[in-house]
Amino acid sequence: MKVLIAFDSRTGKTEKMAEYVAEGVRFSGNEVVTRRIASLKTAGDLVGYDGYIFGSPTYHHDMIGSMKTWLFIAAQADLDGKRAGSFGSYTHSGDAPRRIIETMEHVFRMKPTSLGSFNLLEHLVDMDEGRKACQDYGRAIGESLGS
Repeated sequence: MKVLIAFDSRTGKTEKMAEYVAEGVRFSGNEVVTRRIASLKTAGDLVGYDGYIFGSPTYHHDMIGSMKTWLFIAAQADLDGKRAGSFGSYTHSGDAPRRIIETMEHVFRMKPTSLGSFNLLEHLVDMDEGRKACQDYGRAIGESLGS
């Protein structure tokens, strides 16, 4: 199975999370492609994956503007029934991943992982426990796909 991790990052913390989540997906025996959302220009760029994990930091209690705009492109892809996950870093509220996964479930009609969304305080991203938490999230999504 093949998973796309599409993310954006302001400070580099969410990008690092994407790398760790990707490691977890690989630990589950699945293939993963990690891309910044700016490189995904059309709905066609989202074709060919069995699972999707979208990542954005939280900024003022919401996902960052580039992710909001990009979700309109993703809405044009046929993601109905595909496995979904979301993640992001935050300093005080951590709302972005929840909003993203709600969009994936209710607008795109995707099937969220039973874990729901995943967020991590920025200061934990570079610590062993943060890295492991990201890897565990990726592994769980990968395992939910089979291999």
